[in-house]
Amino acid sequence: MEVILLQDVKTLGKKGEKVKVNDGYAHNYILPKKLGVEATAKNINDLKLQKKHEDKMAEMRLQDAKDLAAKIEQKPVVVKIRAGEGGRVFGSVSTKEIAAACVAQLGFEVEKKKMMLSEPIRSLGTTIVPVKLHKDVTAQLTVKVTEA
Repeated sequence: MEVILLQDVKTLGKKGEKVKVNDGYAHNYILPKKLGVEATAKNINDLKLQKKHEDKMAEMRLQDAKDLAAKIEQKPVVVKIRAGEGGRVFGSVSTKEIAAACVAQLGFEVEKKKMMLSEPIRSLGTTIVPVKLHKDVTAQLTVKVTEA
């Protein structure tokens, strides 16, 4: 019997694949646990339509990420921090403060989890912070740290 998998099955295959299994395995395990459906013409057509829709949605998410990257790279974000004599900074600037500054200055939210800052910024000046918006899109956010 041929079955279209609705979820990943460890030893059988991935979601969306059409696999051939024994009738008993299909009737007793895969179908009752809703891990798959029988591979009829209607179900195969539904699978094709669903894949086409998922591809279209993935393309839209990629385009949205590219648009956001273009907005992020246009303007720098200015973060003010207290500093002592000689430009010595008290504390540091973390992704949390950068995300708050993005909302205030750029007008849109950039998630702090997506910022790939290896360690907090501990000096005055300009720093480039990579922001991973999509698996294929990484924007370069310019952060200017100034004395408050």
